[in-house]
Amino acid sequence: MKTELCSFSGFKIYPGHGKLFVRGDSKTFRFVSSKCESYFHQRLNPRKISWTTLYRRMHRKGITEESAKKRTRRAVKAQRAIVGASLELIRAKRNQTTEVRAAARAEAIKAAKAKKEEANKNKVKAPKAAQQPKASKQQLKGAAPKVKATSR
Repeated sequence: MKTELCSFSGFKIYPGHGKLFVRGDSKTFRFVSSKCESYFHQRLNPRKISWTTLYRRMHRKGITEESAKKRTRRAVKAQRAIVGASLELIRAKRNQTTEVRAAARAEAIKAAKAKKEEANKNKVKAPKAAQQPKASKQQLKGAAPKVKATSR
């Protein structure tokens, strides 16, 4: 036994029941009752009529089994080692107190300053270039010098 679906309400239409409507463009519509047919011809939207299957689907009515199925999986955070630091080293650094961290930072800054000072001492001071008379960019490019006023 083949059952059809109502084009408006979505209900099952059993053999020998309902009406068949063929539109001008040869598209067929099946209706379970004259009520469905009437609403269809009035161009009412089945999604806005509460007793239709489309409305119930859209507003999630009568779905009790699916509520148990919708469980989200929580991501399990796993701690992994980073290149250049083992997992034990990372854990040890995380468990350090702020005082220990501050002391280590101060020690590192002191070491960096000492290294920089040592590098500055090792630099040989280059003698300054021979003093040249001051000249503007224009003079360096070869422009004629300004003529000085002779009236005074």
